[in-house]
Amino acid sequence: MVKLPGSMPAPMAGAQSLGPVPADERFQITVVLRRRAALPDHALHPERAQRRYLTRGEYAAAYGASDEELDKVADFARQAGMAVVERRPAARSIVLSGTAAQVGAAFQTSMERVEHAAGISRRRTAPVHLPPELGEIVEGVFGIDDMPIARPYYRFSTPPMQAAEERAAATAFTPPDIARLYDFPQGLDGSGQCIAIIELGGGYRSSDLKAYFRSLNLPTPKVTAVSVDGGRNSPSLPWSADAEVMLDIEIAGAVAPGASIAVYFAPNSEQGFVDAISTAVHDAVNKPSVISISWGAPESEWSAQGLQAMDQAFQAAAALGVTVCCAAGDAGSGDQNPQNGTPDGLAHADFPASSLWVLGCGGTRLAANGGTIASETVWNDDPQTSATGGGVSDVFGLPAYQDTAGVPRSVNPGGRIGRGVPDVAGNASPATGYRVRVDFLNFVVGGTSAVSPLWAGLVARFNQRLEPPVGWLNPQLYGPVVGTGSFHDITAGNNGAYAAGPGWDACTGWGSPIGSRLLAALGG
Repeated sequence: MVKLPGSMPAPMAGAQSLGPVPADERFQITVVLRRRAALPDHALHPERAQRRYLTRGEYAAAYGASDEELDKVADFARQAGMAVVERRPAARSIVLSGTAAQVGAAFQTSMERVEHAAGISRRRTAPVHLPPELGEIVEGVFGIDDMPIARPYYRFSTPPMQAAEERAAATAFTPPDIARLYDFPQGLDGSGQCIAIIELGGGYRSSDLKAYFRSLNLPTPKVTAVSVDGGRNSPSLPWSADAEVMLDIEIAGAVAPGASIAVYFAPNSEQGFVDAISTAVHDAVNKPSVISISWGAPESEWSAQGLQAMDQAFQAAAALGVTVCCAAGDAGSGDQNPQNGTPDGLAHADFPASSLWVLGCGGTRLAANGGTIASETVWNDDPQTSATGGGVSDVFGLPAYQDTAGVPRSVNPGGRIGRGVPDVAGNASPATGYRVRVDFLNFVVGGTSAVSPLWAGLVARFNQRLEPPVGWLNPQLYGPVVGTGSFHDITAGNNGAYAAGPGWDACTGWGSPIGSRLLAALGG
């Protein structure tokens, strides 16, 4: 047996062992395989070929997992007494079911029950091992542990009470207000597009959506709930993840009211996150052209195999022409809110926003005077608990498209040069947040969680006009778009360790959008 590289989970502060997992406990795991063939340069960089993207069918046939290698994993599972639940060739994965005893013996690993701030979970205490013939083809095994991995990036303007709306009404905005201030292109509403939203908890109520969009004099968008790994639409209370789900749907739906919305509900674990993204990217039924993700965690809290599997799913999205928008975090450059444990004093880029293949979305604080922007600065109401994420990746190297952007060295010891985050920004301060409806009540909510669906809605408008769709935006934002006046350049403020300045910076990227100019710069 050989050890699977990167299969040890990252440590979790404050977790207390409750003893071994019961031998007869049954659960499902996801085994991720290598691609059938390496993605060629023209697939990874479609902008060099006039945005010639692969279809989902072409990708599955040429770069998904091969039947032969899926069969090898299936045979191994059956010999170990496990059952094959599902084969996902396009997503390069196979889902297995077995007891803790069967899984532990098959993969020569061990696991325990642990209690932590969010509840009780399984946790692996040893790496995953594989037979040599599988060691060459398997890149990740997820689900043996089900520790919560990500956090939603929303912030209430005040404690979640109905009166919050009244106290913040003078400085709060509706999503259409923000779309007008950012000059989203007129005559476009996202018709013909599908916006995918990834959620790791919470839910929405159809009655709330109808009431909210009626209040904006907009049609209620078509919203479809997609279950991943048993996740489901499960609304409860407004201070739960419901606030994230409703914020995402209401912002995306209000700025692109003609688009349909598919919400992928999955458990909050590395397995759930990996499978939700892969499901959305390769969904041949809903066919999303843009994905919004408002959940994340510091890079240091992920396993190496988790970072790799998600990053490769984002590569697939780029090859398919699917834009992925990710929130950059709400706890400043440290990205470690004290509510989740004691910060280590280092700067952290948030993942998945730090992936080279996604559009990292940072936050600003916006003030308006009538129908125009009066001022816009870096969102930093509190550098530890209410400020935009951003910084330099400790995992991913500096991408070629950022060569001339002036990404600084990391402020951490060693001064690493890496991927700079974010790429773009938008209004995020809860003090100047968005009016939303959650579980029958009205609130003002902010956070970089609001910026990813805002940008997803803008991209849906672009895709309605452009053929082919904009796809992976980053090389264009750092290339042909530079100098076109497509952004409000945010030059005032900081997020703790990094300061804003002219051009790109590690607080707000290129800035907030001037939508009509950006569309023109992209060829529309």
